[in-house]
Parts: sequence; structure tokens; C-alpha cells
Amino acid sequence: MDMPAARPPHRMKPSGGCPHADNARLLAQGAVAPVLLPGEVEGMVVLGHEALKAFLGHPAVAKNARHFTALREGTLPEGWPLGTFATVQGMTTADGKDHRRLRSLVSQVFTHRRVAQLRARIEELTDSLLDELARAAEADGGVADLRRHFALPLPMSVISELLGVEVAYRERLHELSCQVVTTDIGSQQALDANREFVAVLGEIVAAKRQHPGGDLTSSLIAARDGDGDQLSEPELIGTLLLLVVAGHETTLNLITNAVRALCGHPDQLHVVRRGQASWDDVVEETLRWDAPVSYFPFRYPVRDLNVAGTVIPKGTPVLAGYSAAGRDQAVHGPDADRFDVTRPRRPAAVPHLSLGHGPHYCLGAPLARLEAHIALKQLFARFPDLQLAVPEAELERESGFVGNSVRALPLRLWPRPGRP
Repeated sequence: MDMPAARPPHRMKPSGGCPHADNARLLAQGAVAPVLLPGEVEGMVVLGHEALKAFLGHPAVAKNARHFTALREGTLPEGWPLGTFATVQGMTTADGKDHRRLRSLVSQVFTHRRVAQLRARIEELTDSLLDELARAAEADGGVADLRRHFALPLPMSVISELLGVEVAYRERLHELSCQVVTTDIGSQQALDANREFVAVLGEIVAAKRQHPGGDLTSSLIAARDGDGDQLSEPELIGTLLLLVVAGHETTLNLITNAVRALCGHPDQLHVVRRGQASWDDVVEETLRWDAPVSYFPFRYPVRDLNVAGTVIPKGTPVLAGYSAAGRDQAVHGPDADRFDVTRPRRPAAVPHLSLGHGPHYCLGAPLARLEAHIALKQLFARFPDLQLAVPEAELERESGFVGNSVRALPLRLWPRPGRP
């Protein structure tokens, strides 16, 4: 009996681009696909909603890179652009007791109760940044880049204040975050960016050791320097790196994608304004329809694992295809490609997987949701005539296939240029 032909691997484009056409093509062939990562590294991606949900929660799936065969055997190219995702020491690369230990050190800051206490400060920051957005538009004929002047500084300010990071460091930390998460970067640039990121975080830690405060960085240092020695120095730096990157990049993309979706679908914005859907509905539909993280690296089966009829070999680096799962018609219906803020939610099930699932579910999810809710509500209240300043097709996509958004979002704030 003839065996079915092996499915040819999909080559992941280092430059990224809109993921949805590739996702639809790959999903039509199955829930799991082989891929070629940069550097000709063989991997897999799990795309289907149910398959991804099962994979993320499977006990035979690990995050620790000691299970990554190519890394263990030393066959990865030097300066591999995805190396940080595998080698950084922190929650995202730990399993079992180590994962629970590291997660517990920061989880208290991101509980629903603690996040709710940040509401007033987030509203204050939002108002201030909307003033900045207006000033930028007044200086440029009524047009301003929402991403640069609003969607970026809001989550960057919030996570920096939680960590006690001074303003002087924030722009450089964002630049380094972009280089760490991009897949379109040279090997030497990747090595230099990682070294500088560690060095900058080391400076912040050194300053906090001299002058500790009530921030999370000081608490992590105390855990590291205490008698219990709960945190190694690489884990301390790795945890801070994770918090800086994940603490603003995801929310930056979420806010940008939500505003772009509403401006491109004025009927849906009208539904919200009539009270037929909430800003929370907008946030959840954006997470599903245009996930802020498209393909997240990495997980590794600790044994050969059958996922939705496809065997993923032990030690294979696997991408979580969040953007694909969000538009999986098998779960979200034949209109899964449509942005619909009134889409019925399924209270008995996970409505989307864009913030993860299982033990590594996004710790900052409550904070990201709150920031996006406040940002959208106050933005459209302040600028009710907001519209895209260029056609959607002309918006340049963010570099790399991990993050999913546009590089800039120029908006016209008022119907006529210069109108305050």
C-alpha cells in the first residue's frame, strides 16, 4: 500500500508580513505543518485551534531548551535570530518546579486585584498621551502615527513604572526588544543586541541594588540576594528581559491592531457606540481576528508526539500559531475571517488562544486587556472622527514573523486638517 507523500515544509519568511493568507493555505492542508526556520533549521507549527490547545497543555511538551535537539547537538548557526527565545533563562524557558518558582515571584503583581488598582494611573497616562497625539497631529496637518505617539508609550510606561525603570532607559529598551523579537536580523546584529540588552538590564539592576524601591525589580533582586537564593543572576536578568519585552510589545500590537480594525470596519465601531458591544468585546475580537503575536517560539516534545494526526519528532522546535488558530473555521465558523465585535462568546470554552493556554498562559493578560480597554475607550471618545490617513494596503508590516502588526499607523484625528 502506497504511503501518502510527506508534506513539504513551509519556509518561514524572516521578513514576516501579513500571516493570514499563508495560515489559510496551511490550515487547509492540516492542523500541523512542517516549517523551515531561518538558518535552514527544521521545525513545526501548530495552526489549528483544537490541536494548538491540546499541544499547549500536553504534559509531554516542554519549554526548556535542553530538549531542543539542534541546540543540544550544536548545529544551530551562530547568532541565530531566534536564539534568545530558546536560551534566555526565565519563565518562558522553564518547566515544572522551576517554572512555578519563577512565575510565583512575579505573579502577585499581575493578579486581577492588583491590576485593577492600576486603572487610575493607566487612565491618567492615556489622557496625557492623547494630548501628545493631538500635538503631533497639529504639527503635521492633522495626521499622527498612533503607534509611535500612543500605542507604544502607554504599555512601555506602565511596565516601566511597575519595574521601576527610569525614563532615560525606555526608548533604548524598546529598540532592543524589537531586535530581540525580529526574525529579520543578521547574526552579528542579533548577538550585539542580546549583549547590549543584558548590559542595560545589568545597569538597571546595579542601580536598584544601590537604591531599592517598592518596584518589582527591587523585589526580584531581594529574592536573588536573600538567604533562600530563589533566583540566579541569569534568571534575574532573563526575567526582566521577558517582562520588558512581553510587557509592552504584545499590548502595543493589540492596541494598534484594534484601532486599525475599527477604522477599517466603521460599521463595527458604530455597533460599539450604539452600546450593542463593549470595548471588552473589541479587545477579545481583535485578539482572535488579528493576534498580536503570530507564531510564538518555542516548545519541544520530549518524545515523538502525535498531534492531530501528524507526528512531531522529539526535540523539534515548535511554533505556536496563534494568528492561524484565531481564524480556524472549524472552531470560529465559516466567517472566521470577518471582524465582528458581536461574535458570540463561548463561556464554557477558551474563545481564542492568542494569550496562550495551559501552565504558560500569559501572566500579563489582565494588564494587557485593561490597558487596551482604557486606550480604545478614551481614544475614540477624544477623537470620534478618527480615520486611517492612508489606505490599508499601503501600511507596512512589522518586520519578522513573531509579532503581528504594522510598522506605523498614520491616522487623521479630525475631519479637516488642522481642526482642533
